[in-house]
Amino acid sequence: MSIILITGAAGRIGTMLRPRLARPGRTLRLVDTDSLTAGSGEEASTASVTDLDAMTAACHGADAVIHLAGISREAPWQQILEVNINGTYAIFEAARRAGVSRVVYASSNHAVGFSPRSAFPVPDYAFPAPDTYYGVSKVAGEALAALYHYRYGLDAICIRILTCAVRPPTVRSLATWLSPDDAGRLFEACLSAQRPGFRVIFGASANTRSGWACLDEAKALGYQPRDDAEAYAAEVVAEDGEPDPADPALAYLGGEFTLPELDAPAL
Repeated sequence: MSIILITGAAGRIGTMLRPRLARPGRTLRLVDTDSLTAGSGEEASTASVTDLDAMTAACHGADAVIHLAGISREAPWQQILEVNINGTYAIFEAARRAGVSRVVYASSNHAVGFSPRSAFPVPDYAFPAPDTYYGVSKVAGEALAALYHYRYGLDAICIRILTCAVRPPTVRSLATWLSPDDAGRLFEACLSAQRPGFRVIFGASANTRSGWACLDEAKALGYQPRDDAEAYAAEVVAEDGEPDPADPALAYLGGEFTLPELDAPAL
């Protein structure tokens, strides 16, 4: 694919992906509300994903869209609605209007955050069990992906990303980590798969302590994870202590997002 639009390109995952998706003959078209400096093989512009006209213009000539933009934490409902839900609608509608054939949507494990340990590994396409308004927005995005596939024929892949970070930040993330390099491999697989249709997959690395979420559908697209959070286990356990099976943050896939601190009245 020669032109790939990346929304939210100034964010954590967008910053990780830019060098890892760069290819000779490929242009990364970067969009964010924060200013960006385009590097070699890149184009950059400032716009909001809630601006349908701006997103339609950004989509023109693109072969695929990677939609990362949005509020990446819990927030009051009106903010989540405007940015995460209406913004995701604008991306899918802009892609349809501009004739883009594929959207790779950054969903989240928080779409199924209340999946209990008894359900691990949580299967691909697991029924929604959102843990927050943020999780609800990811469920809505997956629903939009399905609609635009079945009604308009877009290839739409939803990645329920777990803990994408430079290193595993917590004991929980020793099981849920998605390394920057594996994130690049995963998104490249989603871009390269032939006519994938509509998919809902999980995004994590080849962690020794894996087993929280299924990677079968991701691997069916060609994803081959190589990194293992266990390389950081000694230092993470030294910081956080050994995992306590009774820790409520380990009771559900969504971890800390399922705790009372993120109840709506507490926001």
